[in-house]
Amino acid sequence: MAIPTQGELQELLQANGVRPTRQRLELIGELAREPNDVTAQTLWRRLRDERESKVGLATVYRTLALLRDHHVIDALNHRGGELCYRLCSDTHHHHLVCRSCHRVVEIDECDLGSWIETLADAHGFTDTDHRLEVAGVCAECRGDARRSGP
Repeated sequence: MAIPTQGELQELLQANGVRPTRQRLELIGELAREPNDVTAQTLWRRLRDERESKVGLATVYRTLALLRDHHVIDALNHRGGELCYRLCSDTHHHHLVCRSCHRVVEIDECDLGSWIETLADAHGFTDTDHRLEVAGVCAECRGDARRSGP
């Protein structure tokens, strides 16, 4: 996925009902450069050390929560209870996550819809949604580089 321009990030925030402040754009811009996922602490350190940003850690946590709540970013829970964040595509997808190197692959195929609707209907649920995060070990971490995806 190509790194979005500042203008594209601004449009993304606005389209999801988030006011594109300087700090929000700075944070999502750094998040867009991450090919996998990143914790709030790591993101804050990068902003501070590599970008010489003055954004505070509390602002990073609040902004990530806001972006997650407005479906701008995804939050993954695979690092011992600490959330990791990722700027993903805006289409329905799931994640494959390597437990070793934390590589993240978006999976667009989803055959769960009808099964979930049947299950929800059987238990009286409506307006169902789902997110799937599958953890495993990638080919590179197993030493089988020939099987790594694009």
